Amino acid sequence: MAGNLNRVMLIGRLGKDPELRYTPSGQPVCNFSIATSESWGTGDDRQERTEWHNIVIWGKQGETANNYLKKGSSVYLEGRLQTRKWQAKDGGDRYSTEIVVRNFQFLDPKSSSGGGSAYDSKPPAPSDTDAPPSFNEEDDIPF
Repeated sequence: MAGNLNRVMLIGRLGKDPELRYTPSGQPVCNFSIATSESWGTGDDRQERTEWHNIVIWGKQGETANNYLKKGSSVYLEGRLQTRKWQAKDGGDRYSTEIVVRNFQFLDPKSSSGGGSAYDSKPPAPSDTDAPPSFNEEDDIPF
């Protein structure tokens, strides 16, 4: 097999409201975590395991995610894994793995969060109550 692949696809629910920040250069970045769960077994032997994933969405997509998503929202995400190394206060090295999102789609029905399962490619006006769009990083490439 030739080449490499770093691709993640997840469907999960937000564990808390998104947080939007701006870099010193003014670039928006949205962070939140989502939970994915799996279960197995039957009856009294039924077990469940939940995994938490740190999510990063840059640019206009991050602003849109911040505007429409909230704790409990269901979302489909595509992106790549990225591990960052940083120094803790005690001087030790720490590592954080996150999913850097390339595109996403809101999955909540219109009635619960303003989202929907079918989306336009054009962002809604601020007062528009239609479903928010799905986003693809490649749509924003100027060439």
